[in-house]
Order: sequence, then C-alpha cells, then structure tokens
Amino acid sequence: MKSKTGVLLVNLGTPDSPSVPDVRKYLFEFLNDPRVIDLPWLLRKFLVNIIIVPFRAPKSAKIYQQLWTDKGSPLLVYGVSVKEKLQAALGEDFDVELAMRYQNPSMDDVLERMRKKQHRKLIIVPMFPQYASATTGSVIEKAMKIIKNWWVIPDIKFVGQFYDDENFINSFIERAKKFNLKDYDHVLFSYHGLPVRQVDKVYVDGKPCSDHNCENEINEDNKFCYKAACYATTRLLATKLNLSKENYTVCFQSRLDKNWLEPFTDKIIIQKAKEGAKKLLVFSPAFVADCLETNVEIGIEYQKLFTEHGGEKVQLVESLNDHPMWIDTLKKLIIKQAES
Repeated sequence: MKSKTGVLLVNLGTPDSPSVPDVRKYLFEFLNDPRVIDLPWLLRKFLVNIIIVPFRAPKSAKIYQQLWTDKGSPLLVYGVSVKEKLQAALGEDFDVELAMRYQNPSMDDVLERMRKKQHRKLIIVPMFPQYASATTGSVIEKAMKIIKNWWVIPDIKFVGQFYDDENFINSFIERAKKFNLKDYDHVLFSYHGLPVRQVDKVYVDGKPCSDHNCENEINEDNKFCYKAACYATTRLLATKLNLSKENYTVCFQSRLDKNWLEPFTDKIIIQKAKEGAKKLLVFSPAFVADCLETNVEIGIEYQKLFTEHGGEKVQLVESLNDHPMWIDTLKKLIIKQAES
C-alpha cells in the first residue's frame, strides 16, 4: 500500500466546554508553557497555579460562555471543517489531521495515531501567520519532543510563518470585500499582543526590538520578530486595500500589563471615539479562525468601549475560518513543502 504524506494542522487550543473546571484545565496547561510565560520555573508555577488560574478561571468561563455556539468552540468547529475540506482538496495521497497545542484533540494523541500510519513524510502546519515563540515555537517544540521518541522518524517539514504569502493576504482581502471602506472613519489592524521582552529575545545582536525599525521594514535581523511580521502583514493588506497611512493603525490587543507591545487596541479605540470617529473597521490578521479574541474581545468588549466614548460601530472583518480561498492557500503551502 502506498504510504501517504501526513499533514498535521495545529492551532492554539480551546477548553472542552465553557465550564469553570474545563476552562481551569485549559488555562493550567496553556499558562504553564514556559514559552507563553517565560519566567523562571518557580516564579511561573507560583504565579500561574496560585494566583492567575484560580482567580482567572471563573471570569474566563463567563467569557467563553459568550463565545460558545450550539456546535461548540468556533476555533475547534472551524478547525474540523478546514481539516475535512483540506483533505478533500489534497486528495488520497495526503492524510490530514487536526490537533490543538493545548487540550483536545491533543498533539500527543493525534501524533501517536499518525505514527502508526508510518507516513513517508510529515508536514506540520502551525496555524499562526506571524512567528512567535509562544505560538509557532511552542508547537514545533512540542512536536519535536513527541517525535524524537519514535523509532522510525519520517522526513519532517514545518510550514513556518506565512504572513507574506500572497494567497494568505488575498484571502483576507476577499473577506473585506463585503465592506465599503469609505463607510468607515478609520481601519484598525489588531494583532494579539506579546510581552516586549519576548520580541527582544529574537535578536542575537543584543539590541532591543525598538532598535530594528520593525514598523517599517522586514530584514535579515528582524525576520523572526513578531512585531515586524505584524507590520509587514499590515503593509501588504493596506497596499491591496489602497489605504494610505493616515487611514489605518496597527495595534495590539489582549495585553496583561503595560510592558506589552504598543499601541494597545483598547486605547486606540477610545482615542478614535474621542476624536469623533463613529465607525471603525477592524482586521485581526494574527488569527486564521474566529475565536475569543475576535468575536468577544473585539466584537463585544471593544464595541462597548467604543460606544461608551461616543462611537457607534466597531465592525470586525470575519477571519478566514473555512473560506475556500483559505483552504486553497493551505493546499498550496503544503504541496510546496511536499515537493521540496
């Protein structure tokens, strides 16, 4: 029997349900990852297990209840749909699986199932357009930790960051076509935030991110800098949308403290409302599927914040989810790796 090429799609993860115990379990696994909270082991354990998770789990469960649908968590629902549609698009020479970095379907279980199929080649796709150690880096590390114990290790390829892939960019442009940009006072490109210290660690020259012109260019020094990739994604999208610099803002959401990437999305939302803006259009190009950060944080929390300060509408541009152009983008990325 012909050995197929295995394809593993990996997204961040989701609780099994919006209940407090399941959210607590998810947060415990997620926040104990040293690539997510990059503090010394003892300090991280104390902060996560004694302070953060016990107090945050009940609050987060209420937020997840706003996100949940009859089918479950959108991140998982869309993930399963993408897996099925990508399988159909790639055909019988490929075997497509889906896993989550945290919780279920777990990478341990899915990779064990793939090990037994003895694929001649394994292509792993972290579903994060811009590289960050806390996302793509964590997925790669986890995969290598599991696979290193296999007796037979196949040829392994990773699809790294794809923020500049033309098909990926065009997929978001397609999503934006339902909106008339002239109807909006300003456009925001809102990315998930990161601690500044994490982007600083990218640079081997010892200089901080702030010394590398990340807002304006991608070069050999900052090619793995999350901030630089976010700004590069925005420039590519803005060019296709014919947006001038004064008509859009790059910002970062979901911060935990003031030492995260700036400008902060919530602060920009308030600023634009006070300046008289009534309608904002928001892209969130760090996410390939709608989730807590898009549907709830932007769609509900930022909408409330905007109206409280005089604005009217925060319009979220739907993520790629299981759109046909996104399926085609993944297909092309995978075939490129398979043929290399």
